[in-house]
Amino acid sequence: MIDAILGKKLSMTQIWDEQGNCHAVTVIEAGPCQVVQVKSKDGRDGYDAVQIGFEPRPARNGGKGTPRVTKPMLGHFKKHGAEPMRVLREVPCSGGEAPAPGTVVKVNEVFEQGQKVDVVGTSKGRGFAGCIKRHGFRRGPKTHGSKNYREPGSTGQSTTPGHVIKGKRMAGHYGNARATVRNLRVLKVEPEENLLYVKGAIPGPRGGTVLVRKAVVGG
Repeated sequence: MIDAILGKKLSMTQIWDEQGNCHAVTVIEAGPCQVVQVKSKDGRDGYDAVQIGFEPRPARNGGKGTPRVTKPMLGHFKKHGAEPMRVLREVPCSGGEAPAPGTVVKVNEVFEQGQKVDVVGTSKGRGFAGCIKRHGFRRGPKTHGSKNYREPGSTGQSTTPGHVIKGKRMAGHYGNARATVRNLRVLKVEPEENLLYVKGAIPGPRGGTVLVRKAVVGG
């Protein structure tokens, strides 16, 4: 069976366990996902993996035309006998035989309550940010004559080497990058609604696409 599933971040809320403890959780619409392609170590690919898709692509002309995908992608879906999907990801497959293309995978077939998972998403884009907001720098002294309230300070040396070293933490684009939160515990699974409740926060805004996988470490 596959080790991950695609989903969409819905919102955050709180739930109570059997002991009466309150937990902050993130609600994820996890699946259903369709198996699009199966790769095997014995075949031309050289490794075992499964390509899954999430959210069907609507058709043009009010559902009467072709799906809203490019011709190469449409050929890819037709070749494997799968419906065109909006999001495609390749996930590992461990143990047992891989599901056939066209198989629909639901959240309760991958995860169960109490299990630990890693959630991979795209963090919120913050635009251009200074070094204090972006890297957590300390501000300068707010004293008479100081002009270094939120400036980065010195960024390099003198004649040797005569330039700013690559990788120096400075102001720049903040966010909108791949982010992973590890070892979140699954507190509740609702297969009828395709909902997954994980303890804590996950990357991205509401409606953002996320990949939920079995925890690599500590699972």
